[in-house]
Amino acid sequence: MGAHTNDESILYVTDLGYEARGRRYCDEDIWLSGRLREWFDLALCHPRDAAALMGRFDAVVVRNSGPVIHYREVYEEFREAARAGGVRLFNPLTGKGDMSGKEYLFSLFGEGYPVIPSVGRREDFGLLPDADEYVVKPVLGADSVGLRFVERGGLDGVDPAGMLVQPRIPFTYEVSFYFVGRNFQYALYAPHPEARWVLETYEPTAADLEFAQRFVDWNDLPYGIQRVDACRAPDGELLLVELEDLNPYLSLDRVGEREREGFVTAMAASLREVLGSPRVR
Repeated sequence: MGAHTNDESILYVTDLGYEARGRRYCDEDIWLSGRLREWFDLALCHPRDAAALMGRFDAVVVRNSGPVIHYREVYEEFREAARAGGVRLFNPLTGKGDMSGKEYLFSLFGEGYPVIPSVGRREDFGLLPDADEYVVKPVLGADSVGLRFVERGGLDGVDPAGMLVQPRIPFTYEVSFYFVGRNFQYALYAPHPEARWVLETYEPTAADLEFAQRFVDWNDLPYGIQRVDACRAPDGELLLVELEDLNPYLSLDRVGEREREGFVTAMAASLREVLGSPRVR
């Protein structure tokens, strides 16, 4: 078997054994890491091993590593070790979206951004619009872990500590916008609300792209991958559901070859920028 050696080495963090509902994380990472080997020397590792191994590589790519809620202590140790060692991370640790929990939704709602109304304090429950049901989920949650629904009368019994409370909106569909850096790559939507991960190609309007770009610009990541998840409200308005900037699943199996090739090329170029930057100290 022939081999080639590149100048830069990448540690690609993924949990190939993680089972996600409606998605096969492992297939996406096997394909994507295989393509990136055309540009970089690359090794895969489990998120629990990343802190011990990352010092041997020029940069670390965090991909489909599963919800960090399942290994919070290990993840925090990884973050601290990366900061202390000046490790180049993709994505960097400066993300203001889901990477830091969901508190950002409180701020964006308070500042008037087009997001699902979101509060985290009992005294703010009155700011929520009337709804038949409300969603209560952990601020540090992911993949619907710990999510539950309560009726309006049940809000009085909700302890909001560490939780996010939102109205349950009867949206028409969910749509996701995928970015490398601040550059839009493609969009996918779930036409049937009950099947979140049965995705189809979505052709965004100029207004849709302006909506998504607004949140990417707000996040101000210098490089990396972001997924802007939104829902189409009954009045036709797009509302932000979440800004996934830690390890967003990309659904590359749901797009055409042109979009896949465009994405991996953009990701490789973005990684080149990372490798050309000084180590973070």
